[in-house]
Amino acid sequence: MSKNTRVALIFGGFVTVVAAAFYPIYFYPLTHKEDYREIQKINRAGINQADVQPVGLKIWSDPFKPAEK
Repeated sequence: MSKNTRVALIFGGFVTVVAAAFYPIYFYPLTHKEDYREIQKINRAGINQADVQPVGLKIWSDPFKPAEK
C-alpha cells in the first residue's frame, strides 16, 4: 500500500468517526424538533418555572421558537 493511500484512509477514517459522533449530538435533534418539544412538555409538566429559576435570571423560553423581532 502506498504512503498516500494509507494517509488518505487514515484521514478518511478520522473524518468518518468525527461525523458519526457529531450526528446524534447535532443533526438528529436539529431534524427531530417535534420529538424534543413533546419530550420537554412531558418533562416540564407541573413545574412552575418562577419557583425554580434563580432570582434575577430570565424565565426559560422555548429554544425552538424563532426569535421575535
